[in-house]
Amino acid sequence: MKDLLRVGVIANTHGVRGEVKVFPTTDDANRYKKLKKVILDTGKEQIDLEIQSVKFFKQFVIVKFKDIDNINDIEKYKGMELFVTRENAVKLAPNENFICDLVGCNVIVDTDKSVLGIIKDVLITGANDVYVVEDGKGNEILLPVTKECVLDVNVDNKEVLVHLLPGLLDIYIEKE
Repeated sequence: MKDLLRVGVIANTHGVRGEVKVFPTTDDANRYKKLKKVILDTGKEQIDLEIQSVKFFKQFVIVKFKDIDNINDIEKYKGMELFVTRENAVKLAPNENFICDLVGCNVIVDTDKSVLGIIKDVLITGANDVYVVEDGKGNEILLPVTKECVLDVNVDNKEVLVHLLPGLLDIYIEKE
């Protein structure tokens, strides 16, 4: 499991007083209101930044960092990612997991205990999430995250137990 969780990407500067537009990569941008510190990954180093203020504009979060008061001090960080430590991450409800913990999990079929594939991504939809599972041949299978399909998730063992609903595997396209 990863120690750092990505919460956003600096998209651009905002004004001349050191504020930035952050594209949030969390499912609820309002979490920024409670966020006190983030880690900026420059690719060469990780810089701890303290959040001074937060406001919202369209799909962006406007963030002002403490002790960064000039556009020239922050402009060089455009396109760079912001992270939080697991300790500073939002507390998960029961049966919730971070996407980064699900990616790489083996998907096990309940009927014969065979490995269907590995979770490569999680799609967030309006109704329910969808696991993108890649089988051993490079084919993608989309599994709805519902109580009928996903029976158990064990991120410590990197396993997800699923029940294949009738017709579920009939619609995926095999790669040649």
